[in-house]
Amino acid sequence: MAAETALLIVDVQNDFCPGGALAVNEGDQVIPPLNEAATAVAQRGGLVLASRDWHPRQTKHFAEFGGKWPVHCVQGTEGAAFHPNLRLPEGTIIISKGTGTEDDGYSAFEGHTDTGETLDAVLREHGVKRLLVGGLATDYCVRASALDALKHGYEVIVLTDAIRGVDLQSGDSERALQEMQAAGARLMTTAEALQTV
Repeated sequence: MAAETALLIVDVQNDFCPGGALAVNEGDQVIPPLNEAATAVAQRGGLVLASRDWHPRQTKHFAEFGGKWPVHCVQGTEGAAFHPNLRLPEGTIIISKGTGTEDDGYSAFEGHTDTGETLDAVLREHGVKRLLVGGLATDYCVRASALDALKHGYEVIVLTDAIRGVDLQSGDSERALQEMQAAGARLMTTAEALQTV
C-alpha cells in the first residue's frame, strides 16, 4: 500500500455519538470498522487522518446565532473529544475545522492541522492518491469531505459500514451516497476496501 493510500476518519467525537449534544443514531457503530481500517492502513505504511469539529462557543453554525444546529463540539470540551473507543494509531494527523465564527466547516478540506497546513497540503506532501473515508455524518461532513476530495483529484472510497447519517429529512443519507457515487466515489465495506489497497 505504502503512503499512496490514506484513511480519513471524519468527526467521530463524543457529541456526535449516543448521549452527545448532536447524537447521530448508531454513531458509535462506525468505531469498530474504523479501528480495523486505521490499524490496517497504519501497518501498511499509509497515512491516518482524523478530522474534528472544533467550534468556538459563538458561531453562526449554532442555532442561537442564526445557524441550524444545537451547540456541539466546542473547542476544548468533552463533547469535542474523540470517542474514547476510537483507537487512533500513533502519528495520526488531526485536522480541526469549523474553527471560526463564520464557517460551518463541513468538509475536512476546510480544516487545518495544528501547524496550519490544509488537508490537501498534507495529502500531497505524503504522495497520497487514494482516500478511504468513514465517520460522521454521512449526509454532512462525510459527504462534503468526499466530494471535496474528488474535486481535488483524489480517488475516493467511502466505507459504507463505517458511516452513519443525521437524516434531518428522511433519505438524506441515501441521497448523499448517491451524490458521492455519481461524483466518482466508490462505495465499499471496510473489508472490501482493505482488500483493494
